[in-house]
Amino acid sequence: MSILIEYSIVIWGFLMLGTLAIGGYFMFRKFLKQLPKEDGKSDMDWQNYFIEETKHMWQEEELELLNELVSPVPELFRDVAKQTIAGKIGQLALEENSQTITEDLIIKGYIIGTPKRDHRFLRKKLAEKKIDVTPYEPYFNLSKKDYRQDWEESYNSRSEN
Repeated sequence: MSILIEYSIVIWGFLMLGTLAIGGYFMFRKFLKQLPKEDGKSDMDWQNYFIEETKHMWQEEELELLNELVSPVPELFRDVAKQTIAGKIGQLALEENSQTITEDLIIKGYIIGTPKRDHRFLRKKLAEKKIDVTPYEPYFNLSKKDYRQDWEESYNSRSEN
């Protein structure tokens, strides 16, 4: 009986350490996003700025599309993913001086704001909705996996051409 208790304590200890490590990893990532950059604002500050500045541009259809596109994300992380993507969409909308958030901006922002591993879900979802991905192929090449320090300049130079 005592060996069973000892093993359960050891297993419980490993589970506790694993849980703490996973939680620490995600907290550390959030901490890094809140560190100020050269301009004095953090990534989270800019994300919140873009969301607030473009909040009035969103229509019900576009919100439904965004919710549908982030549906493959596990529910625990869905709100964070939606905020990150909405911030990127807002940034694109402000850069393009758009009056409303369009389907085109949502797809571009989703592609640029997510890592490559999420793109197959996006491609599948767009195929279900019968949306052609051909015009968005250059944006798939700009996704987070290939992000460099100068990704914004590369994006701007490609969009001007």
